[in-house]
Amino acid sequence: MAKYMMIDGLRAEFTDEKNILQVIRKVGITIPTFCYYTDLSIYGACRMCMVEDERGNIIASCSTPPKDKMVIRTNTPKLHHHRKMILELLLASHCRDCTVCEKNQKCQLQFLARRFGLDHIRFKNNRPDYPIDDSSPAIVRNMNKCILCGDCVRMCSEIQHVGAIDFVNRGSNVIVSPAFNRKLAETECVNCGQCAAVCPTGAITIRKSIADVWKAIYDPKKRVIAQVAPAVRVALGEEFGMAPGENTIGKIYAALHMIGFDLAFDTSVSADMTIIEETNELAGILEKGGERKYPLFTSCCPAWVRFAETKYPELMPYISTSKSPMEMFGAVLKEYYKPSDEECGLETYNVAIMPCTAKKMEAGRKEFIRDGKPDIDAVITTKELASMIRELGIQFPELEPMAPDMPFSIRSGGGLIFGASGGVMEAALRRLAARTNAALQEIQYSGVRGVEGTKKFSIEIGGRTVHAAVVSGLGNAENLIRLIESGEEHFDFVEVMACPTGCIGGAGQPEGFMADKIKRSQGLYTADKGALVKRSDENPVVMQLYEDGLLKYRAHELLHVHYGAAGQE
Repeated sequence: MAKYMMIDGLRAEFTDEKNILQVIRKVGITIPTFCYYTDLSIYGACRMCMVEDERGNIIASCSTPPKDKMVIRTNTPKLHHHRKMILELLLASHCRDCTVCEKNQKCQLQFLARRFGLDHIRFKNNRPDYPIDDSSPAIVRNMNKCILCGDCVRMCSEIQHVGAIDFVNRGSNVIVSPAFNRKLAETECVNCGQCAAVCPTGAITIRKSIADVWKAIYDPKKRVIAQVAPAVRVALGEEFGMAPGENTIGKIYAALHMIGFDLAFDTSVSADMTIIEETNELAGILEKGGERKYPLFTSCCPAWVRFAETKYPELMPYISTSKSPMEMFGAVLKEYYKPSDEECGLETYNVAIMPCTAKKMEAGRKEFIRDGKPDIDAVITTKELASMIRELGIQFPELEPMAPDMPFSIRSGGGLIFGASGGVMEAALRRLAARTNAALQEIQYSGVRGVEGTKKFSIEIGGRTVHAAVVSGLGNAENLIRLIESGEEHFDFVEVMACPTGCIGGAGQPEGFMADKIKRSQGLYTADKGALVKRSDENPVVMQLYEDGLLKYRAHELLHVHYGAAGQE
C-alpha cells in the first residue's frame, strides 16, 4: 500500500521524496524558501519553510523526511506570524535601494514581502555599511543585500568545488566573504557566476558592460560588430515571455541592427574553426598511439581553464591549445576588417554576446591581447542584451527575423550545438567519423547528448575505439580528474563545461529550472536537425578562409593560444 501524508486536508502519496517540502510541492502548494535548492545540501537556515504538525509543533519541511500518515498544515496563524516576522527581520538589515537594484521585481525577498503584505519595518538597521567588491572582471559582491541564506557558499563549494567564498566571523558579525576578507579577484574564483545565479536578493550580481557598448555604438569612428553565442538564441526569448528553447536568432539579428550594431554574426561560425583545430590535435594524438596519463581536454570554457590553472596546473599541457570560439572570431574579425579600417579611418570594436560570465574574464586575459588591444573589446550576457533591447523599447517577440551579415553567414549544425553539454564532443566526433549518415547517427546515440553531469562512452572512429567523457559542473570535472589520476578511468578526449548543463545553463542566461534548460538543449538540437551543413569541415565560409583566405598561412597564429602561469590577468 502506498505511503501518504495529509497536507492541509489533501492526501499526498509519496515514494522517494527526501523531505516534506518535496511532497508539499507535489500537491501544488508553494511553500516560501530562501535557502533550499534541490541540487544543494539542506541548510535549513532561513526557516521560511516551517510547517505545523498535528500536535502543533513547528518543523522545517526542508530537513524533515516524510512519514506515513503524517498530518501537517502549511498555513496557520502561528506560521503566518512566524514567516512575517522572519521577513521583517531580514528587511530590517537589508539595504532599501530596490528601485535601482538589478533584482528589482525578480528578488525573492521583495516577492515574499509583497506576498505576505509586509508594508512596515519596525526595527532599526544596525548593520554596518559594507564596501562593494567589484574587483572581479565578472562578479560584483554587495554584502549589504545579503540575507545569509548560504546558497552561494554551497554552490561554490558543493557543485563547483572552488570554495572561493564562505561564512566568516561569528554571531551578528557573520558575512559571506573570501577568507581573510580578501577581494574576490585575489581568490581562486573561476568567474563562472553560478553564485550569482542562485543568489535570491542581488547580493551577488554579474558585472555589466552595457555602458561601454553604448559608448562604442555612438562613436562614429568605430565599426561595432556583434557575435552571438549558440546558447543565447534559445534563452533570450524567455526575458520577453517567450517559451524556453524557442530559437530567436533571426529576431536577435534584427534587434542588434536596431540597437546600432554595424554587423551581426553567429559564434557558431568560429565554433566550426575550433572543431577543425581541436580535432587536428586529437587526430594527431590518436595516430601516435601509446598511453598518455591524461586525455586531451577541451578549451572552450574559460572557467574550466581557470579551474585547471589554479587547482590542477599539471593538466595545462593536456588542454587543447585551440582558442575558444569567441576568441577565434575576435582575432579573425579584427584581421579581416583591418585593411578596410585603415582605408576608412575606422576601428573594429568586437562585442561578444555570451551566456557565460567567465567570458568577461577571458576577454581581458593577456594571452588574447595583440598589439596592445584585446581581440574582444566587450562581453555582454544574454540578460544584458535583453536590457539593451528593453531600453530602446523594442518589442522583441514582434520583430521580423533577419539573416546574419555577410560574409560570415553560414554555420554548421556541429558549431550550433556547442551550447549544449556534449555539443563540442559531438561536433568533434562528427568530423572524425566516416562521412555517412549511419556514422552520424551512431554519434548522436552514443550517450553524448543529455543534461547529465557526467557522461562516459566509447565509439569506433577510423577503426579505433575512442574513449570519451563529457562533464558539466566543475565538481563533476574534479571527480573525473581524480579517477583519471588514480588510474581507475582512461579517456582519449574529455569535454568540460564549468556550468551545470553546459552553456545553456550559464550564469548570464535568464534564471530557469532544469525543465527550462532541457528545453533550451532541445532547441539547439532542433536547429541542428534543420541545418543544411552538419560537419564543421563542410562549412564553405570557414573552408574558404583555410584554403585561400585569411587562415591559409595564419591559422596557428590566430586560432591557438598558450596559457601562461596560473593567475587571472
